[in-house]
Amino acid sequence: MDDNVKAKKTDGSRANAAEEGEELPAVVPSSPEQIEQLKERAGKADEYWDRLLRQTADFENYKKRAARERTDAVSYANENLLTKLLPVLDAFEMALAASANSGEPAGAHSLQAGIVMISNQLKSALADAGLEEINATGKAFDPNLHEAVSEEQTDEVPEGHVVRQIRKGYRFRNRLIRPAGVVVAKHA
Repeated sequence: MDDNVKAKKTDGSRANAAEEGEELPAVVPSSPEQIEQLKERAGKADEYWDRLLRQTADFENYKKRAARERTDAVSYANENLLTKLLPVLDAFEMALAASANSGEPAGAHSLQAGIVMISNQLKSALADAGLEEINATGKAFDPNLHEAVSEEQTDEVPEGHVVRQIRKGYRFRNRLIRPAGVVVAKHA
């Protein structure tokens, strides 16, 4: 072999020698301290690998638990509202039973009073859940809150204001869920 080629092999990387099919000399640590250091490093590497595997498994379990909790939160989001509405349902059933048992005129008055109580209970439960009624009568028409059903000629209300509300509008925590259906005033 040429001296230049030999110099390249001795100066070059061990990979070059392995590529050309030459046998590599075994690397032997020169002292027992080096062997101990290698064993310690190998032990630490194993420990870090085990730690990585555990943390990866913990993270996967966390992702699964978080996904399950999100699914449960969506599935049972209305549970609190339904719990508040159950007494209203009970009151409706009692009012229906009272109206069926009462054939006298005083019974009609008590039925009406019961229905008013039920209506108030329902409104209270919905308000507690964040539902807000939009009262539009007499206010300036706002296309963000109102839906104009028709116009009415009148001099009693300023032009562009709501003459009357046909259907109530509602907001849920400052988000419009149904605009109020209104009749808007116009001048002749």
